[in-house]
Amino acid sequence: MRTWLHLCIDMQRMFFEETPWHVPWMARTLDQVTEVTERFPERTIFTRFVPPSRPGVMPGKWRDYYEKWEMMTASRLPHDLILLVDPLPRFVPPARIFDKRTYSPWTDGRLHRNLVHERIDTLVISGGETDVCVLAAALGAIDLGYGIIVLKDAVCSGDDDAHEAALTLLERRFSVQSEIMTVEQFLSAR
Repeated sequence: MRTWLHLCIDMQRMFFEETPWHVPWMARTLDQVTEVTERFPERTIFTRFVPPSRPGVMPGKWRDYYEKWEMMTASRLPHDLILLVDPLPRFVPPARIFDKRTYSPWTDGRLHRNLVHERIDTLVISGGETDVCVLAAALGAIDLGYGIIVLKDAVCSGDDDAHEAALTLLERRFSVQSEIMTVEQFLSAR
C-alpha cells in the first residue's frame, strides 16, 4: 500500500488575480483542487512561490528573471497576493504550507527530509503551472524516487499547448514513475 500526500503547487492569489503572472484558467481548476483538499486536508501540503524582496538577492539567472519581473518582487507586490486563493486557507491547519523561492520545491532539501520522515512514497500533484512549477515538482519528485499522480483536471497553465506537452511528457516518458488521472478517478480509488 502506497503512502501518499497531496502536493498542491502555488495556488496563490498572484496567479489567480490580474497581475503580470495571471493564469486565466486557474479558476477552472480551483473546484477540483478544493475537492481533493477538503477530503484530505491532513494529507495536503500547499507550496507557495515567494519572490525575493529585490532582484539582487537572487543568484545567477534568477537575478535576471527578477529584473524582468521586478514588479513581482516582494518589495513591490502586495503581501496578500502571496497568500493562497480562497477557499484553500481554511484547510490550514491541518494542511500545511511550504514556501519556496524557485520553481522546484526540492532545491533546499527541506521538503524531501520531511516526507522521508513521514514515509511518503507517492505524491498526488495539483496546482499551477503545469509546464513550470508543477513540472519542476514532478521531475524532482521522480528523481528523488517518489511515484507521482498528476491530477490532469486540477493542474493549469497560461499556455494550453505547453500544458498538454507537459502532461504528455510525464505520461509517455516517465510512465513507470508517474500516472495521469482525473480527480474523480483518484477519489473513487480512495
